[in-house]
Amino acid sequence: MKMKADNAFYGDKLRLARLLNGLTQQQLGDVISASRQFVHQMESGIRPPAADVLNALCESLQVKDSFFADPVGNDVKFEQCHFRKRKTTPVGIANRVLAFSTIFEQLVAYINEYLQLPTINFPVIDHSSSSYSNSEIELAAEECRKMWGLGLNTPIAKMTRVLENAGVVITQFKGVSEKVDALSLNRKFPIIVRNDAKESVCRMRFDLAHECGHFVLHDGVETGDLVTESEANKFASAFLFPRATFINEFTIKKDARLNWNLIYQLKKRWGMSAKAILYRAHHLDLISAQQYRSGNVHLSKTNQSKKEDHDEDIQPETPELLINALEILKNQLGISFNHIADYLGVEPSMLSAITGVYPENEEYLKNVTPIFG
Repeated sequence: MKMKADNAFYGDKLRLARLLNGLTQQQLGDVISASRQFVHQMESGIRPPAADVLNALCESLQVKDSFFADPVGNDVKFEQCHFRKRKTTPVGIANRVLAFSTIFEQLVAYINEYLQLPTINFPVIDHSSSSYSNSEIELAAEECRKMWGLGLNTPIAKMTRVLENAGVVITQFKGVSEKVDALSLNRKFPIIVRNDAKESVCRMRFDLAHECGHFVLHDGVETGDLVTESEANKFASAFLFPRATFINEFTIKKDARLNWNLIYQLKKRWGMSAKAILYRAHHLDLISAQQYRSGNVHLSKTNQSKKEDHDEDIQPETPELLINALEILKNQLGISFNHIADYLGVEPSMLSAITGVYPENEEYLKNVTPIFG
């Protein structure tokens, strides 16, 4: 990878590539045998790299020299993401997620130039207050179900497909820190980034419904505080298991002994964790605070805090829109995976890490490492 003498070098792109790889300036300097100060000067635009340094940067960061030839432009800002655990997420992890989101958004924009992605289709909630009442959240969730033809008494078979049909592009990446839940951004394209470090399909479904709640309730609102996160959780519960149907099917009486057979039956039918079902029952005042506490203590004592009984009975879900789009580009339009990587200025291995898509029979796949290792 040789740099042409007349090629421009934008330091903000070096910073983006560094963050995408999860490196500090010092760590990148160590990799390319340079000082932290020199890396800082390159990122600040004070000193462009010589050809040998550029080659080392490209090799280390899994990008091509063309990656640095244009400025970042409209990068994703922290406040534009619906980012749970905002205050406790380490800065390095947060910056890496933002870099990932910036490149992924560029990929989606490229795909949209050739293919007509599903029309963005979310209900518009007329709301002027800074917060929502419980009743307003229930109605908003029901409005979504009605708009998307899901009804109010039928479980959602695939949360992923429901959101993709509404115009959301969903991706997942391997090795992401458990400190990061699913996150979303809603700029030109609504995007959800899933954390596949979570083993439970139920919790993944709840995460997707939570991000859907942000799209519906918090468009243009900075989230991450206790109020907006609680509202998104309540929306997720109501969307996955509507109020009237829940009241009808959750037959455990207040102050009675919890019927775990019933709870697990509801879990398998509605694709909702036992913990989330208890949360929903308590929120709707169907069980007492003591029953709610007792149920959570039981889950903890039986080692079900992260992985619950009957998780294996819930059908796994995989994002389909992105994979199908890449297949259509290749098979119908002749635009290969490598061509897309060239356009973005990254190596195919980096594009695989960004998309979670690994084309078969490609030599470079032997050396692919997770983007969030």
